[in-house]
Amino acid sequence: MQILQNILYKVGLVSVSGSLDVTVAQIEFDSRSVKPGAVFVALKGTQVDGHEFIERAIGAGAVAVVCEVLPPSLKDGVVYVEVKDAHQALALLAANFYDNPSEKIRLIGITGTNGKTTTTTLLHNVFTDLGLKSGLLSTVVNKIGEEEVPATHTTPNPVALNALLRRMVDEGCQYCFMEVSSHAIHQERIAGLDFDIAGFTNISHDHLDYHKTFKEYIYAKKKFFDELSSSAVAIVNADDSNGLVMVQNSRAKVRKMALKTVADYKVKVIENTFSGLVLNLNQHELWTNLIGGFNAYNVLMVYAVAIELGLDEMDVLRGISKLKSVEGRFEYIRSEGGVVAIVDYAHTPDALKNVLSTIQSVRTRNEQVITVVGCGGDRDRKKRPVMAGISAEMSDKVILTSDNPRTEDPGAIIDEMKQGVPVEKSAKVMAITSREEAIKVACSLATEGDIVLVAGKGHEKYQEINGERFPFDDLQIVKETLKNLNK
Repeated sequence: MQILQNILYKVGLVSVSGSLDVTVAQIEFDSRSVKPGAVFVALKGTQVDGHEFIERAIGAGAVAVVCEVLPPSLKDGVVYVEVKDAHQALALLAANFYDNPSEKIRLIGITGTNGKTTTTTLLHNVFTDLGLKSGLLSTVVNKIGEEEVPATHTTPNPVALNALLRRMVDEGCQYCFMEVSSHAIHQERIAGLDFDIAGFTNISHDHLDYHKTFKEYIYAKKKFFDELSSSAVAIVNADDSNGLVMVQNSRAKVRKMALKTVADYKVKVIENTFSGLVLNLNQHELWTNLIGGFNAYNVLMVYAVAIELGLDEMDVLRGISKLKSVEGRFEYIRSEGGVVAIVDYAHTPDALKNVLSTIQSVRTRNEQVITVVGCGGDRDRKKRPVMAGISAEMSDKVILTSDNPRTEDPGAIIDEMKQGVPVEKSAKVMAITSREEAIKVACSLATEGDIVLVAGKGHEKYQEINGERFPFDDLQIVKETLKNLNK
């Protein structure tokens, strides 16, 4: 329970009607979840305007309404708070309601197109291995120490986010490693949070269905760094052309990491095989079970964050050497028949190119690379032909298939992908609408030594079709298919 006046701290108020000395039991932005004593925050969304549900929220027992536009008539006994930005207000209200838990934990946010999940998960694993109780907020799963809490979004809504941070603080977590998505930044979900470290991995074309232009996408990411405090540290990938753009207006202390350019934190790949990576990390040689040049960057970010947080360098290096691949991120198995199958979340052109480049760097050239790839429906259509073109250029055989078609026709999505396949490469590309069938065919085409890449869904255990989620697990289907083929 909190007093309304206290939880409005830092909120940009326009007007107030009623007494702010009212007790608040919960904060809600979905009128269907409102209970007596709640504050209802009316958000203008892409599909629904919360202002249309103010009366319903009051009927369910809301004692206060926070909105950008006041209703025509105000009910007696209800407090109305008019604000400049309801999304930002929701985040600040949530932070204040839970007594600003981000100020009582070392909060580390990682943003970028690729590498967020891997980096945050690896950080959580290293710190946990060192006996440092930590929280994790990621696309795959949220964790409070070792306790798993199912994840529904890359970055939770502000109320759920601050509730999780509060639990982490109450249960003794010293650190929290958090993925920060561009949607979350733009929608003010992280407003009011006190970040100790912000990391930038890379940026490439993604989410243009939401941000409309690449420039808008860049500036959504940049906003995260613009709003850091002077006591925070910003660690950016200097090899990315937009790395230093991120920190142009930031008050934070800037640290650069790189593989190719001058930086505070440097890594060099000495060996890259299916057995792992041998790296020179700031003049220290070490081996890690992780594979691929992109993982060299992920490991470097883990190292840089840990050092900036004051951990012992040798402890950090030992922790990195114990790391294993993250679920759905270049997760691979080798069948009894000698086929290597890789499942990866790569769902952007850049991520797909990285994965295929890694495969090219470790293959012997005496085997086939067979790629299964699809693109999601109701999302950025521009990347569809690009991803098919990359697959055709960098694979020996390609099967175009469904990803999460959502409300679109899977065949129409595949037709758009085909437009990116060069004519001279078309003979090695086939289309199979059923993702399960596509995976099975890819595995059946493979012989000893061949490499099968199943890209796009990674850790996801479902396929989304017409608003429903059906059980679907790429890795499970791969394992079962290869096992049956070896009988």
